[in-house]
Amino acid sequence: MLVAHHHVKNAHAGCNALSAILQREFWILSGRRLFRSVIFNCIPCYKLKATISQPLMGDLPPDRVRAIRPFAGVGTDFAGPFLVKSSNIRNARSHKAYLCVFVCLSTKAVHLELVSALSTEAFLATLGRFVSRRGLPDLIRSDCGTNYKGTDRYLKEVVEFLSSHRSYLGNAMSKRSIQWKFDPPACPHWGGIFEAVVKVAKTHLRRVIGEAILTFEELATVFCKIEAVLNSRPLCPLSSDPNDLEVLTPGHFLIGQPLNALPEYPFRETSASRLSRFALLQQMTQSFWRRWSLEYLHLLQQRVKWSDRTEPPRVGDLVLIKEPNALPLYWRRGRIVKLSYGADGVPRVAEVLVGDSVLQRAVATLSRLPIYSRT
Repeated sequence: MLVAHHHVKNAHAGCNALSAILQREFWILSGRRLFRSVIFNCIPCYKLKATISQPLMGDLPPDRVRAIRPFAGVGTDFAGPFLVKSSNIRNARSHKAYLCVFVCLSTKAVHLELVSALSTEAFLATLGRFVSRRGLPDLIRSDCGTNYKGTDRYLKEVVEFLSSHRSYLGNAMSKRSIQWKFDPPACPHWGGIFEAVVKVAKTHLRRVIGEAILTFEELATVFCKIEAVLNSRPLCPLSSDPNDLEVLTPGHFLIGQPLNALPEYPFRETSASRLSRFALLQQMTQSFWRRWSLEYLHLLQQRVKWSDRTEPPRVGDLVLIKEPNALPLYWRRGRIVKLSYGADGVPRVAEVLVGDSVLQRAVATLSRLPIYSRT
């Protein structure tokens, strides 16, 4: 109490200042350890230098490591806005347009679409074009954008409507529903695979068009060319085999098999001279997936960060919620009321009570205050 009183009285003085002040009147055994403990447990001092404790890096979800057809599981995100003009005439009016990115979660293949607005209707039309060209996905991952939420609600209503009718068409279509998974709010690192594609696509776009304003058709053409570049990037380093002159890219998987492929005989071990043209094509396709499993999958097992174990948060902890555009002193304070755990048993998402509302945030964006009132 004495040290805490002098710490607050002297404008939250540091360890050296407290030592100099108190040693004029008192001789405190293990003083520096006590001073540091008092300063660490001081809430105003902690809020000025609040740190985020990162949980252990979790395993990749199953849709990232399964050998399934391209775009069976996708992540989607938006980028922009970009200015487009109505025509090439002088003084033509310009308006905003956006880039919608679809990324295959298993092969990193990319599909780019130009969108006229950030609305549920515009995204539904974009999703329809994507499905017509790439096939119906089983899973879509995205952030919590309002256009994504609206699309998810619409698709659920359609599936419920079709499920309520017992016709053949209704039964056939209701079985082909899309599972939609949303990342927690304010957690872009949860969708790193499609956030990285957005970054690379915008880099290519700035280098190609610079400050020029294109028409809608011209910008759509540029996006198609950027899509071809992204689908030609290597997934893993070139092998050390001198006879292997081709690197594995997402483009190998886009034309590797039809959307509804039949079971195939394993042609990998058969001599190419004994195969028909069709069997030779199947052998090439299977070699792509073999290289994918041998060369690319092991790269996903690397843990380059978040490798230290930290004390996990618990229900009832008082925490600060990290705000990207605010100083730690102005971060909102709340109490954890619920935790969601990953497959490895590590808490990943927390529901935090702030005032009268409950916010969902990733554990990596919370800073636990040094108040230990656990039972």
